[in-house]
Amino acid sequence: MSFSPLASLSVPSLPSAGAASLIRLPHRLHLSLMRRLGPLPLPLLRASLEPWLNRTLAEPLAEGEFDVLEGRRVCLEIDDLALAVTLTLDAGRLHATHLPWEAKVKGGWREFVCLANREEDPDSLFFQRRLCLEGDTELGLTLKNLLDGQEMALLHPRLAEALTGLQRWASGSR
Repeated sequence: MSFSPLASLSVPSLPSAGAASLIRLPHRLHLSLMRRLGPLPLPLLRASLEPWLNRTLAEPLAEGEFDVLEGRRVCLEIDDLALAVTLTLDAGRLHATHLPWEAKVKGGWREFVCLANREEDPDSLFFQRRLCLEGDTELGLTLKNLLDGQEMALLHPRLAEALTGLQRWASGSR
């Protein structure tokens, strides 16, 4: 069965002139802009991230694999993009929340891609301090083990390919 969790993910498009000029901005300027804008609004996260996560993880969520996270709050912070989202599980569904986090997993976007695509062992990402864990260590390790236990990559192959191209562009080896 070919199922794309991104099929119904709606992402607002930029006007063509705006998108072209944004692409020409250096990475540090993107980061500075993101930090000045602050956190993404909760309604935007709920409209875009929640449906994707719940579709992508539908089977393990339905089987109760994530029930240990019920009512708990975990923050995923992508520090080189100045993005963070705190997630909670409520009635078997993942939701973005404004409540304070209990555990935080922090790292660069490349590390999160490696984790989501199962390209590297999660333990090595933590031991090499490419991903960091703050707060409730037991909760953070539980999340890491749940994600590591998934047999599938969490990113759609086309999205993974696009992110790899972005990584090459950002490093200057187009």
